[in-house]
Amino acid sequence: MDGGWQLLGRPSEHQAILSALTDEGGGVVLVGPPGVGKTTAARAVTDSLHAPVHWAACTESSRAIPLGAFAPWVRLSPRISRDPIAALVSAREAMVAEADTVIGVDDAHQLDQLSATLLHQITIEHSARIVATARIGETVPDAVTTLWKDGYLTRIELEPLTKDQCTELVEMVLGGTLEGLSADVIWESSGGNPLFLRNMVEGALEAGTLSEINDVWQLRGPTAVPSGLAALIDDRLDRAGEAVIDALKLLALYEPLDLDTIVELAGEQAVDAAEVQGLIRITRDGETVNARFSHPVYGDVIRLRIGTMAGRTLRSRIVAVLRDRPIASAADRIRLARLCVDGDQDIDVKLLISAAKDAVALTNLPLGERLARAAQDRGGGVAAAELLSRALLWQGRIAESDGVLAAYDPDDLDELQLVQWGVPRMSGLFWSLGDVTQSTRLLHLMRDRVDHPALRLVVDAAGAAMAVHENRIDDGIEAAEKVLNDPESPSQAIDFAAFAAGLAMPVAGRGFDFEPIAARCRPEQKATDGMIKVMIRYGDVLALTTVGDLDQAHRRATEYAEFFSSGQFVGWAIAKIMVGLVATYRGAFREGAMAIEQALAALNAESSLPWRLPARLILVRAYAALGEVDKAQQVIEDAEEHSGPHLRLHEPQRILSRAWIAASAGSPRHAVELCYESADMASSSGQLAVCAEALHHAARFGDRGVAGRLDEIRRFVQGPVVDLYAQHAAAVADAEPAALCAVSEPFERIGLTLSAADAAAQAVPLYDRAGRRRECAESSARAARLAARCDGATTPALRAAARPLPVTAREREITALVAQGLSNREIAERLTVSIRTVEGHIYRACIKLDVADRDALARIVWDNA
Repeated sequence: MDGGWQLLGRPSEHQAILSALTDEGGGVVLVGPPGVGKTTAARAVTDSLHAPVHWAACTESSRAIPLGAFAPWVRLSPRISRDPIAALVSAREAMVAEADTVIGVDDAHQLDQLSATLLHQITIEHSARIVATARIGETVPDAVTTLWKDGYLTRIELEPLTKDQCTELVEMVLGGTLEGLSADVIWESSGGNPLFLRNMVEGALEAGTLSEINDVWQLRGPTAVPSGLAALIDDRLDRAGEAVIDALKLLALYEPLDLDTIVELAGEQAVDAAEVQGLIRITRDGETVNARFSHPVYGDVIRLRIGTMAGRTLRSRIVAVLRDRPIASAADRIRLARLCVDGDQDIDVKLLISAAKDAVALTNLPLGERLARAAQDRGGGVAAAELLSRALLWQGRIAESDGVLAAYDPDDLDELQLVQWGVPRMSGLFWSLGDVTQSTRLLHLMRDRVDHPALRLVVDAAGAAMAVHENRIDDGIEAAEKVLNDPESPSQAIDFAAFAAGLAMPVAGRGFDFEPIAARCRPEQKATDGMIKVMIRYGDVLALTTVGDLDQAHRRATEYAEFFSSGQFVGWAIAKIMVGLVATYRGAFREGAMAIEQALAALNAESSLPWRLPARLILVRAYAALGEVDKAQQVIEDAEEHSGPHLRLHEPQRILSRAWIAASAGSPRHAVELCYESADMASSSGQLAVCAEALHHAARFGDRGVAGRLDEIRRFVQGPVVDLYAQHAAAVADAEPAALCAVSEPFERIGLTLSAADAAAQAVPLYDRAGRRRECAESSARAARLAARCDGATTPALRAAARPLPVTAREREITALVAQGLSNREIAERLTVSIRTVEGHIYRACIKLDVADRDALARIVWDNA
């Protein structure tokens, strides 16, 4: 791993340093904070030069010795020892004895005065070229400073790594993919400083908080500061003074602190000194002026200096100042609650419960769990138990979640407590355990006992979400709309109803109808459960996708994917499913597959979370489009762990995913049959948009019999997409190549790139049979161009258009099965035909292609696929 940290180049900085050394200038001074990579960048350039290079490393001890930095080049004698000028001349002659010499000086701010004078003389005389590094914020000798001020040396300030550079470097070292959320947290925590980055990653690996799950590296828990990095920063902190350290300890326990508070606690002089030394920064956040660490790692190192008793005392001091002040935000409430819990301070249980609610609303589930557990331990009752149960449930710890609620007897609860207790327990039984019978009993229990109108609406909203997942689409939408239209509905009821509507309306063909509901739930301050909020956002993206507004769906998915804490990993994972959904529909299959792979890794829990099912069904389609049949087949098999009446909503999509596998494997006829099965199931349950999509895929796979059904459905499905589906199906039915080319263009405009490619590809054999070579070539070129934009995706239509062969679709399908090693009997069983029929198709195809046997036939047809 050690060598890996040196591999990332900085091409622009490298070229700037090289130019300063090789052009007319005398050289370069690199400045930047400790660990930013100044020495690494400088030595990378000097190592590439075909010239003698002398490196001098300056230290605190060498600074006390005249010419200490250049001591290796001083030829000692009695006269030189007594005469500094003679020593200077001696060193200069030794250092520039060879022509075209380059002199490197590491940590030039540590140069003694005589060494600085020597460096100045060599530079202005152009005796050698100079590359020096200096730490920003440190005092540099005047003799060196004047060199860049007077233009003898070029000054280059080395910036921290960007997030992309950090991610690239960490992935290079780890040898695998770094989860996007973890990449964000690591970049924020390291500040892009390569030295800090290395130490933090190695510390997290050692602590086990950075580990590989399903080929994706994930950070779960705080970043660790190893002893080596702590010692490096301790040297700087030790020079800051005791008063500054005391101020930093306060900030380490409660960041940010408003300026008035930290001044009251630590004193104005200490705060000013910390700012001047670059240890803290003062920022204006709205109307509040806050103190923050200039780099997150300083806070981590300072916390290592705080013992248990000292921490209790410091927290008491902060709480004493803050307790009676108004709490301006959820973040302030959470930080105060954590401060009290960490320091075992007295805290109002209601405030603690509110802070736990805030954490759950922000989808920080581990933090919500911790605060809720603290509230429960302090007698928070059902309100605390509900929060704790939800936080555990979302993290896939089903037994713990149910155990928290099982301790209560519903007969002892009032109406409010019954709903607080019943909804999360019902949710766990239904979505995580698939126990529809027990969850339905709980639903009926609450409906029988709850009379308060607002609480009834919460129960009805939860019931709507259950109905949708049981694929009772019309019932679920009706119940959800009733809650949403009631002016007395509380926020929790609105969120649950919106969640139900967000999954049901898009698949029912009512994507436009969901937009005002999504807009109503979009403001952050209205969230009651952050995870429900994330799922409503999924419905928003799904609705935009089904109506064909893929550009807006992409913008929303990107916006919704912004999370900042490793504790938000479940919400981040669902947001990545949104990204994968839109990318897959747009034909960006590699992007879609990567997003879903990361989401599945993040959703790897003690009990597999049900959101893995829709993620896997999207991933199957991405893999199948890319021709990665084995991967797609494995994913669809893995998806079987989530099935049953509580997830019937997804069954039409499951069948459609199998259709894509069949099409990718060279069995378009079987794929069409599966598309019909999916369409029939979707239609019978009210999923009209899914029905339309399934019929569209059947037409893409070559079926000519769906135009009539699509023409009927289009009246009930919102958005322009279904009209394009119908136009395309009619063109396929009529075998009209011009109409196929015509519909390909609007498919491309709205972003359904692979559908556009298929439509163009389906025109190719029709033009070919008609002898219209120019149109055939144009359609083929267009299909190939569009397929290239889809990461080289393959479909039955694209394979047929690439190299048209004089075989029928059935002959091609049977030959594909021959190529997979199936016998004639196995093929007959797969296609539900007689062996004689299979043999007849193989015989006719051999005659057409002038080949001798089934093996040769398979080779030529599959090679042309």
